[in-house]
Order: sequence, then structure tokens, then C-alpha cells
Amino acid sequence: MALIEIDGKTLPSPSDINFGIQDISKAERNANGTMIIERIATKRKIELSWTYLSPTQLAQVLSAVKPVFFDVTYTDPETNAERTATFYCGDRSVGVMDFINGNLRYKSIKFSLIER
Repeated sequence: MALIEIDGKTLPSPSDINFGIQDISKAERNANGTMIIERIATKRKIELSWTYLSPTQLAQVLSAVKPVFFDVTYTDPETNAERTATFYCGDRSVGVMDFINGNLRYKSIKFSLIER
């Protein structure tokens, strides 16, 4: 298995990857002042970044996260097992290194994948 796959397609290995485990909760205090928390769900957030991708690789990564929702396969840090779930992509940021002889060279791309 690759480090990360989107809809069954292997992406280039990220330069940096961070996993977040987020509890979605409804919380309030009762009349006694005691906190009551109802955990609705636990979701994953994957923060990814790449440096110095070729234009072809950059296009591959951006195309993979273009649909509203897509399946992501990765190794989950909580279980240390392969996991596939449906995610969507947050804002994408692409940094440009320079522009030489009419060609852009990209230095970075980063975004977060958030579980549906």
C-alpha cells in the first residue's frame, strides 16, 4: 500500500503528514453546573504537504482532491491498520518558487482532508 491513496490512485509521498482525531460533541452544563457531553462522532483530519513537485505531479494531486467527496486510504495511527473513509478537501495552497523561461516551478502545496 502507498502512504496515501485517493479513489484507489496512489499519490506522491507527502513531504509532511499530520493526523488529527477529532471528537464531534454537543456539550452543555446542567442546572447543577455539571458538564454533560454527548459525543456524536469521531472523525479524522489529515494535513498534507508536498515540496518541489513537478507540474505533472502537482496536477495529479490537485485533480485527486477536486471532487466534493472521495475515498482516502491510509494507515490510521490509532489502529496502525489500513483504513478507507470518505473525505473532502479544505482550501488548497500552492507556492511558486520561480518563473524561468516561461515555466513556473512550484515549491509547495498543502491542504487538509477532513472526514465526512
